[in-house]
Amino acid sequence: MSSIQEKIRQKPWLGWVLFLATTVIVFLLGLFASSIVERKNEATYTLQMVKPIADWEPRNEVWGENFPREYESYRKTLDTNFASKHGGAAMIDYLEKYPELVVMWAGYGFSKDYNQGRGHAHAIKDIRNTLRTGGNKVSPMPATCWSCKSTDVPRTMAEVGVAEYYKGKWIDKGQEHVNPIGCQDCHDPKTMDLRISRPALVEAMERQGKKMEDFSRQEMRSLVCAQCHVEYYFKGKDNYLTFPWDKGYTADDMEKYYDEIEFSDWTHSLSKAPMLKAQHPDFELYKTGVHADRGVSCADCHMPYKSEGGVKFTDHHIQSPLNNVANSCQVCHREETSDLIGDVYERQDKIEEIRRLTEKALAAAHLEAKMAWESGASADEMKPALQFIRHAQWRWDWVAAANGLGFHSPVEALRVISTSLQKAELARKEIALILVKHGKQYPVALPDFSTKDKAQALIGLKMDELRKDKQDLLNTRTKEWDKIAKERQGTLIEY
Repeated sequence: MSSIQEKIRQKPWLGWVLFLATTVIVFLLGLFASSIVERKNEATYTLQMVKPIADWEPRNEVWGENFPREYESYRKTLDTNFASKHGGAAMIDYLEKYPELVVMWAGYGFSKDYNQGRGHAHAIKDIRNTLRTGGNKVSPMPATCWSCKSTDVPRTMAEVGVAEYYKGKWIDKGQEHVNPIGCQDCHDPKTMDLRISRPALVEAMERQGKKMEDFSRQEMRSLVCAQCHVEYYFKGKDNYLTFPWDKGYTADDMEKYYDEIEFSDWTHSLSKAPMLKAQHPDFELYKTGVHADRGVSCADCHMPYKSEGGVKFTDHHIQSPLNNVANSCQVCHREETSDLIGDVYERQDKIEEIRRLTEKALAAAHLEAKMAWESGASADEMKPALQFIRHAQWRWDWVAAANGLGFHSPVEALRVISTSLQKAELARKEIALILVKHGKQYPVALPDFSTKDKAQALIGLKMDELRKDKQDLLNTRTKEWDKIAKERQGTLIEY
């Protein structure tokens, strides 16, 4: 009898220990083998190409022939039913909800039209429909405005060159863009690796001494989003798309950048302040938050992994994590769904409270500045107040224009929006002194801008004419664009 058998005979419990240990080891080996098989299956799924994809193939349905799971989940971005307390994919007319914005953007396109952004699959339709891009008579927006709206952008840039692509008016390049945001924007067609298809991000990183090939795959899961979900401006007379990151990612850093180059997006038609318009600095706000510090990517929350038929893949239904808490938040956070959503709303409510106070103060500041000019104020007198207005509205917009109502970095969002409110009130203080100096009593009576219609009439917009001009464009030019695009590309996606 062996020594082991003798020990087991003397101590029967030892046999059970050996049995259980063996069972655990076999179980772990089975899990390991299963994991290897799963990874091989994923790799095989990724690399099995049913149909070759051209280098600049813009049609999402062509990619979908090879990757049906990803494509079908992407098509769910057409769904506009989900609405959270402060966002989601549902239609929200922000000018109707917050008429102060009309006054704050007087003289700029956003005073005409500003709605909640819908899913990526709506990108072409929405940029064509918005009043901001104008109609047949007046189309003030530059061609650069197409940059983030279509998978046709990289193809067109490759054909005509980047600088040439940015030149001209938005209306002149409409025939080049028919396919909405999609596969080619983020993926290499040969390897499916994540890639950057928009040069502005690469150029911004290079100015910081960074190369795209040095970033990890996890970092790329945010950087592909940062091609578009960022603050940017149109540089020079040719409207070259540029990210103002040379001094850093914060609102303060970009404010200094813009001040040093004396850039402004427009001159406010009421206050005459040289204004800045933030776009959607989601990436920059995220960079200041705890999720970025912990290495969580944009895709982890907005495009979480899912399994289907034994295959693990990224859910391309890019949406609010609040509509998919189990796969997004609860991968890391073990609280109940209702508690997690409640935590988000609590932080957003506090940010919105300060934001609304700021909007009221800024609208008043612009109207009071107009009265100061009419009272005979000089440019030297007004300069400090206008600088406060410029900085206050920039900081407000840096928070307000970002998606998620500050939740990407709640602490920083509250800090920035609070400094905005402070500067707005400092502007009003300066203007009050000027008004009194020129014989006006303060406070002054402000006109009624309590609704979107009243506010637009107040700043001189003729909305009926603008809507008619836009409808003329939709009835003529967009049909021409679609016809040209269909002939050139073979198919036209009908969403």
